[in-house]
Amino acid sequence: MSIKTRFAPSPTGYLHVGGARTALFSWLYARKHGGKFILRIEDTDLERSTQESVDAILEGMTWLGLEYDEGPFYQTHHFDRYKQIIQQLLDQGNAYYCYCSKDELEQLRTEQMANKEKPRYNGKCRDSDEPKNDREAVIRFKNPVDGVVTIPDLIKGDIVVGNKELDDLIIARGDGTPTYNLTVVVDDMDMQVTHVIRGDDHINNTPRQMNILQALGAKLPKYAHLPMILGSDGARLSKRHGAVSVMQFRDDGYLPEALLNYLVRLGWSHGDQEIFSVDEMIEHFALENVNVSASTFNTEKLLWLNHHYIMTGDPAHVARHLSWHMGELGIDPTDGPSLVDMVKAQRERCKTLVEIAAASVYFYKDFDAYDEKAAKKNFTPAAAEVLARLHDDFTEVTEWQGEALHQIVLNLAETMALGLGKVAQPLRVAVCGSAVSPAIDITLSLLGKEKTLARIRRAINHINNLN
Repeated sequence: MSIKTRFAPSPTGYLHVGGARTALFSWLYARKHGGKFILRIEDTDLERSTQESVDAILEGMTWLGLEYDEGPFYQTHHFDRYKQIIQQLLDQGNAYYCYCSKDELEQLRTEQMANKEKPRYNGKCRDSDEPKNDREAVIRFKNPVDGVVTIPDLIKGDIVVGNKELDDLIIARGDGTPTYNLTVVVDDMDMQVTHVIRGDDHINNTPRQMNILQALGAKLPKYAHLPMILGSDGARLSKRHGAVSVMQFRDDGYLPEALLNYLVRLGWSHGDQEIFSVDEMIEHFALENVNVSASTFNTEKLLWLNHHYIMTGDPAHVARHLSWHMGELGIDPTDGPSLVDMVKAQRERCKTLVEIAAASVYFYKDFDAYDEKAAKKNFTPAAAEVLARLHDDFTEVTEWQGEALHQIVLNLAETMALGLGKVAQPLRVAVCGSAVSPAIDITLSLLGKEKTLARIRRAINHINNLN
């Protein structure tokens, strides 16, 4: 049997964390077993679906590196096929027209709630052949009334639902458009999906979909329902918990491999291992090792993983992602040192790409002002002399290299009988605008001779004007 999984988001918003984890688990299962992974856009909600949301989903999948083998397929392109299946169910006696008005259904619901009964359609039109042409009709699936549906869930084990708990769901609206539970069934059947891996908020839909598939004589896929993701407060992860959009994590400076590594550990484990390359995820992933209970999203853990990947990743790879963030700050990376060198210089201190970009601006652009606290502490009258002598010594340097520059700073401190901080810190504030930077030799080397000398002269003038 050739394995086929699918990820089927609705384009009514961005690609969120829960959807990304579902896509990842489905993708991993297909890759693990040499199968195919399908992307299907479930856009039949014509009022809420937008092209902007479609683009956000595709962008998120691309950024995460979850390439699909088939698709993207759009359900709105398959309306003729859905109508064909709906007619087939009508002809077989597995579906019927329902003429109940909204007022009638609302009254039924109110009565059931008052009687503490589960709100459900009572099957009034189920066996009625009387046409009511003055009313718009929906089409309902004639769900079996006896027996049970057993979902042999690959994560949760057998889930048994009595058919009497399932009402006759609507499969076509009054305007003829198909509903979610019908389109999903038809697509999974036509696309020969073998494994449906999705969130456990779909468990209520699964027995209904299984009954429709059986009515069509289709082979049932295997189901695996993933437990939900919770926020730190124990509530379901939502916008109020912060960044739940995949691309928001990109914007916040996370690497895609860090988010993938974090998502795969949200509900799945392989021993005590925490760090997984994509190849290791594929090698070890198994649905039977997915936890049954919900997972809690921990931003600190994600941040730790991100710093790990910044520290250990190929600097050229990290630099490619950093480039986007530099552009967001209006910086052209060709106006300064290479981003690969910048990654090497900044990665120990910075946990996100946003932090690296913000901490690197002065290498590419002149700053408008000095950090007030740093300038007050380090720009003393004595510092002007230190900077002047450094300027003279740096001017004589022919090969602008970190080791030689560092030695100049050490020699001057010794000559002037000053602590190293009395020389290096005024220099750092002069060239960076603040008291924080990589090691002074690395900073000077990356900044270059011309910018270093110009900024020292500027600092000397600034100090002299203060006094």
